[in-house]
Amino acid sequence: MTRATPQVLIVGAGPTGLTLACDLARRGVALRIVDAAPGPFVGSRGKGLQPRTLEVLEDLGVLDAVLAAGNAYPRLRIHWRRFVVGHWTLVPHGTATPDVPHPSTWLVPQARTEGILRDHLESLGHAVEFGTALTDFTQDDSGVTATLTRDGASEIVRAEYLVGCDGGHSRVRKSLGVGFHGETHEAERMVVGDVRVDGLDRDHWHVWPFARGGAVALCPLPGTDRFQLLLNVKPGTPLPELTEAALHQRLQDAARPGAKLRLHDASWLSVFRPNVRMVDRYRVGRVLLAGDAAHVHPPAGGQGLNTGVQDAYNLGWKLGHVLEGAAPALLDTYEAERLPIAASVLGLSGKLHQKLRQGGMRPQRRGAETQQLGLHYRGGPLALQSEGDTSRLRAGDRAPDAPCVDAMGHPSRLFDAFRGPHWTLLAFGPQHEDAPAWARSRFGDAVHAFHLRTGGNSRDVGTLLDAGGHAHQAYDVSTGALVLVRPDGYVGHVSRPGSREALEHFLAPLLPARVRAGQAVGFLP
Repeated sequence: MTRATPQVLIVGAGPTGLTLACDLARRGVALRIVDAAPGPFVGSRGKGLQPRTLEVLEDLGVLDAVLAAGNAYPRLRIHWRRFVVGHWTLVPHGTATPDVPHPSTWLVPQARTEGILRDHLESLGHAVEFGTALTDFTQDDSGVTATLTRDGASEIVRAEYLVGCDGGHSRVRKSLGVGFHGETHEAERMVVGDVRVDGLDRDHWHVWPFARGGAVALCPLPGTDRFQLLLNVKPGTPLPELTEAALHQRLQDAARPGAKLRLHDASWLSVFRPNVRMVDRYRVGRVLLAGDAAHVHPPAGGQGLNTGVQDAYNLGWKLGHVLEGAAPALLDTYEAERLPIAASVLGLSGKLHQKLRQGGMRPQRRGAETQQLGLHYRGGPLALQSEGDTSRLRAGDRAPDAPCVDAMGHPSRLFDAFRGPHWTLLAFGPQHEDAPAWARSRFGDAVHAFHLRTGGNSRDVGTLLDAGGHAHQAYDVSTGALVLVRPDGYVGHVSRPGSREALEHFLAPLLPARVRAGQAVGFLP
């Protein structure tokens, strides 16, 4: 049978696929999202949400639910046999600043994050089709023809684009013949699972780093009565049976006699072998890859899930624009921007994993380098900087937040201005007071423009009062500037003191056809 044509077919309903689906759905894109699994994932696997990911989830409208479902990481409690020998802060708790509202990594079981995204997607009118496998696909110049199988019955689906978010063993990637280069550490194994443990407090992440056969760790999972079990298996040591009895014995061996601990009621167990791999291409024609289908990481540093979410957030607005008539070459920038990021993050994950292998707790401490706030697209195809501009904030950087006051006198934030599927123009300096009206006349609702001033009053809806000067400081503005923020919260163009002609030349070809009708300028080839 054949159904109505979706514009985008998403294969894989993990965090990456769900993020992409939510972003496309709010743009009005017709989509289907399928997953071969019979039902939702139930484990805690990727439990650490980095600050940049929290910003993405805020933009999508699910941050409050995510924060309510988790908590900041607890301190490590280090055990030697049945004795507590120390404490250590593995994941520091940050303090919010005007430009970084979410400074701490947030602990949420992956299954809960996925559930929140699924609920949000359903509120937008779409549901994951579980038990539906992609078995084949072909593509031509106008779209992709895919074969889906469910309960033994096949369905032919025609879509304009297909996105493989189907994990490290991606069928989409393998069918494309895209290289997946790197290595698998076959000798290194880790048992990961969700278990109940009697006799441990839930205020700490308990670690037995010197346990015979490999370190044992138990991290309390918020919103549950379970711990995530991490059990390293040293090279040459037999892999324990994935039974509660065998895993309980490993815990008892680590704690030694006298420790009144009982591990039981495992709800999810898996054996993990560290992989460091990435693709050499993110796109082949009308088929794209994202998340673990494009890169797989060691668990150290909590980078894998977060990098996949960022892939989806980068791709969503570009697909949405192209489907509305923007230049198809815009999709080339997805690979150009995300492939170097994946390589950089894989390098960080590999270094953290190497420190983990070498033993000791202090070298593993995670800080700003894992939070993904400093990742940037400087020098990329969508980062246009005024020639000779040496200011601190550059095109391609993450756009900072800042508190401000709107035209009605209500407290607001720049992130409030950014929220939604649109571009945002920030105009600084008295010479750009009319920039909001100019932007409306040129770009309509595709660009939300604001004039930021440090004093005075205005009832213009396009005015934001930066009374504390935080926005001017974060954007490194002393006189005048035009700063164009992309739909994914990165700075696309910076012009000081501000050239509207340069901004329009940059932006016009990136916008949907309805906005740029009649405009002949071009930035992308």
